[in-house]
Amino acid sequence: MSSVAEPAVPLSHRVPDLGALELLLAVARLGSLGRAARELGITQPAASSRIRSMERMLGVALVDRSPRGSQLTESGALVTDWAGRVVEAAEAFDAGAQALRVRRDSRLRVAASMTIAEYLLPGWLIALRGERPGTAVSLLAGNSAAVAGRLLAHEADLGFVEGLATPEGLDSAVIGHDRLLVVAAPSHPWGRRRKPLGPGELAATPLILREKGSGTRQVLDAALAAYGGLAEPLLELASTTAVKAAAVSGHGPCVLSELAVGEELSAHRLAEVPVEGVSLRRDLRAVWPAGSRPAGPARDLLSLTRRTP
Repeated sequence: MSSVAEPAVPLSHRVPDLGALELLLAVARLGSLGRAARELGITQPAASSRIRSMERMLGVALVDRSPRGSQLTESGALVTDWAGRVVEAAEAFDAGAQALRVRRDSRLRVAASMTIAEYLLPGWLIALRGERPGTAVSLLAGNSAAVAGRLLAHEADLGFVEGLATPEGLDSAVIGHDRLLVVAAPSHPWGRRRKPLGPGELAATPLILREKGSGTRQVLDAALAAYGGLAEPLLELASTTAVKAAAVSGHGPCVLSELAVGEELSAHRLAEVPVEGVSLRRDLRAVWPAGSRPAGPARDLLSLTRRTP
């Protein structure tokens, strides 16, 4: 007849916690339960209760109490010796964990889509430097798909993207909103247009566009999918700056974030083209690998983004 082994009792149920072991060591060093309690910042009744609980757990008496003070029993002296080794190991563990935190906090790797990297992150990083002057920050700018890839490959600690949804494999928090504008040079026919564009006309017109994988392209593709999708691009460029330069030179209209074209609109180098019947609004998101949470400087940077007016 086979016997079923009893489940092992967890070590944490058989060994006193660090607080109790530190108290026992203090009693051994000071010769008084009251002085040990004061040193550790607890009341004497709480210290007595902790010693009694430890004695019940171990099944032996540890301390003889008398008006002249507290003396260790023979068993208590043995347990105190073992407790010293456990506390030393815990101190080494704590020092190692602190070293890991220092190493983590000494650097921050940020990956961000072009619009956020160029127009929002500089202000956030200046504010972060004021809070964490010892943290070295590296910034990797790319489109939203590239940002997701960096995070999934553990090449970045925190990312920022704009688009319609959280990339697969990542968790996110919405930190703001953005709007895409159709713009053209004043010399372009659309630059003088007063009648709003409809979604069908916008979809059918060759535009200067960001590359596939960018948040701008994703939002535009989704917005115009019901109208036959985007026409073949007039130009397809990999940076916001290049798209703007091509539009300013009069090559054709483009669609960019209002964050990116504010200066050009104010200086009348570009003109906003009115559009109706289609939403070009998008969320700005902080992203990180699913199942984790930003920590250290990444957590602080995320907090700063939420303070942005």
